[in-house]
Amino acid sequence: MAKTKSIFICQECGAESPKWIGHCPACGSWNTYVEEKVSRTPKGEKTIMRGDIPPPVPLTEVSYEDFQRIHTGIEEINRILGGGIVPGSLILLGGEPGIGKSTIALQIAMLLESGTTLYVSGEESAQQIKLRADRMNLNQERCLIYCDNLWENIALEIRKYKPVLAIIDSIQTLRTEEIESSPGSVSQVRESTARILLLAKETGIPVLLIGHINKEGALAGPKVLEHIVDVVLQFEGNQQHLFRMLRVNKNRFGSTSELALFEMKSTGLAEIRNPSELLLSHLDEPLSGMAIATAMDGIRPFLIEVQALVSPSVYSAPQRTVNGFDIRRLYILLAVLEKRGGFQLVSRDVFLNIAGGLRVDDTALDLAVTAAIISSLLDVPLGKDIAFAAEIGLSGEIRPVMRIEDRIREAGKMGYKRLMFSGYNAEKIENIPRGIQLIPVRKLEDVVKKLFQTSS
Repeated sequence: MAKTKSIFICQECGAESPKWIGHCPACGSWNTYVEEKVSRTPKGEKTIMRGDIPPPVPLTEVSYEDFQRIHTGIEEINRILGGGIVPGSLILLGGEPGIGKSTIALQIAMLLESGTTLYVSGEESAQQIKLRADRMNLNQERCLIYCDNLWENIALEIRKYKPVLAIIDSIQTLRTEEIESSPGSVSQVRESTARILLLAKETGIPVLLIGHINKEGALAGPKVLEHIVDVVLQFEGNQQHLFRMLRVNKNRFGSTSELALFEMKSTGLAEIRNPSELLLSHLDEPLSGMAIATAMDGIRPFLIEVQALVSPSVYSAPQRTVNGFDIRRLYILLAVLEKRGGFQLVSRDVFLNIAGGLRVDDTALDLAVTAAIISSLLDVPLGKDIAFAAEIGLSGEIRPVMRIEDRIREAGKMGYKRLMFSGYNAEKIENIPRGIQLIPVRKLEDVVKKLFQTSS
């Protein structure tokens, strides 16, 4: 017979302790240990094997010819998942409160045309979900709503209706009767997720879990949660902006280098097929401190606007403010401009912003960021028809970036006549689109000479 005992578990990392401690030695968090009751199986008890598990077979006899993915009705989500939802998979969707997790999940539930979907809510009532669904103006006949947070009841409904997709909002509200701790605790989240995974693999019904994040921006709950699921999607964005990014952090059935962009509207989240067109400003005349970068996230290129402002500092320590870009990367670029370019920035404030509220980690933004900073410092516009794609090294060399041909085609498609890139990329370019002039550079001095000295 299983024995019940009380232990203390860290709610951040899942570390266990026989007594309460204030500081977690595993993750360093303070005051995160909570008392929970867990069941321990005696060593003498034997585990009863289930008879419905198929026996081991040679890998050569495994067939996947009848394997078909489930299309969500949203092409951008199908693309980042590798073609759709895999039957029997477990997907975790995380993001900040109010970012649009429940909205996008409800849209998927109503747009799925291959069968009935079951939307399980432990946070909202059926009337609240109905109000949000009416604003979307989508077909609601195939979407079943079930409001409960007890897993035993949810499992019965899933087995009864056999939906094409089950959505649980959220995993932090789920609880099981065999665990005495409160919903959202490490034990409840870990045990509930394990039971959901077992049901998904047994029935072949994929399950989409909505998860909260902690104050550090990581998915709340134990780290084992991300190891259990098959796919981890991260919803990012600023609530003050309309754009949302859906990023793949883990995908057992496809690439993890994919990004989908959405725009928040009154009718829900609308997918953006051509992000370059919406992320760029359409100004009548060029302004100083603005540069266009050809970014790449996964296999999709898009153009984004980099804005820089350099002004004399009135403080003893100059300010360095960044939005959407790695501030440590900015420190490196400013040091390179000081050392290799001869620009005096030590007594000036530098403000950098990626338009649209997006955050991009592509190193190909280096050249655009540097050009925007120099443009603002000299108060000389760069021009409306030029884009940039290159990384900058510590010695001031202009380093090559991947998929340069895709970046060139995207810039040409958006009407840009010139593209400045690394000269080390030139030999890898085979097909040059018509109507665009390529400007290869190898050193920071070449960038300054071709952009500013020739135009002055």
